Amino acid sequence: MKRPAYVWISCVVLFATRAEALSTPSQTAKNVATQILQGAGAAEVDLNQYNLDSLEQIEAEWKANLVQKVTEKEVRPNLDVQSERTLFADRVQVTFPRKKDSGLGIQLVEIAGGRDDGLGITLVSGLVKGGSADGMDIIPGDSITNVAILRQRRNSGDDNDGPPGLVSEVQEEFKVNTECLSYDATVNAILSLPPPTSSSSNYIDEFYCVTLKRIRRKPKISVNLRYPPSQGEPDETLELFAGENLRQGMLLRGVKLNDPLAKRFDSKTGGNCGAGGLCRTCAVTITRGAELLNPQRAAEKQMLEDTPRLRLACKAIVGYGMREGDLTINVN
Repeated sequence: MKRPAYVWISCVVLFATRAEALSTPSQTAKNVATQILQGAGAAEVDLNQYNLDSLEQIEAEWKANLVQKVTEKEVRPNLDVQSERTLFADRVQVTFPRKKDSGLGIQLVEIAGGRDDGLGITLVSGLVKGGSADGMDIIPGDSITNVAILRQRRNSGDDNDGPPGLVSEVQEEFKVNTECLSYDATVNAILSLPPPTSSSSNYIDEFYCVTLKRIRRKPKISVNLRYPPSQGEPDETLELFAGENLRQGMLLRGVKLNDPLAKRFDSKTGGNCGAGGLCRTCAVTITRGAELLNPQRAAEKQMLEDTPRLRLACKAIVGYGMREGDLTINVN
């Protein structure tokens, strides 16, 4: 059952920790989830251009699973997307000052819930004007996975038995997990965070750090293949997604790259190394869009130093920097 509502939040302490002294957080939004698209590297473009336009589609795409990592003993809920081939759940961190005279101000809506264990799917439906989150990079369809209060406290030597006149800054963090919770469980969790400190305390700054999951489409790369006239093969165009290995992506789409006349770099004989980067049988010539590929590593550079326009398809990742565009290659 959907329950549109907003939380005028003074922001559940599930755990509280003390961190080392840190510099003052700024009012920022940081993307940390592009690792999902392995090899694509850090984003060099505004990832919001890949957001879905339809809130109805966003709600239909969210799914909750129970997962367990090899290094973890406990099973935990994880929010992900239905269409994993074309979409991904990005992770976005937004940090902004906590207003003492107002709450967090995030409107929430539950799209799945009603369980006795409090699990469900709760999404952002809007921001409350004047709340701490007003104007931040938090959009309808996002799901809040955790909320933290960051407090910076100034200690003087007179307060902590240190040398007189010595002033130090310590940051404390109070954090709650809200991933895959129902509306009620989400609200209860956030409301259990400590209230704002009084103006007479030693705390000099307070910030919210909100971690969100956001559905985005994967950046698309149009790969135009040009075959030698002697092969009698018609040119064709393939669609790959950012983070895909060029050789593997082409093989999955029925295109074989192994050049039977090419010599291996290691043994100077024929033969395919099986994507180990030890031969040059999958080398292709890049005629357009080389910037859409990851930089060459030392071994590949050494192999192809006499032919700078060549790339080993087995070591090339498309959509580097989370960019999309056209890539034209000559199949050798």
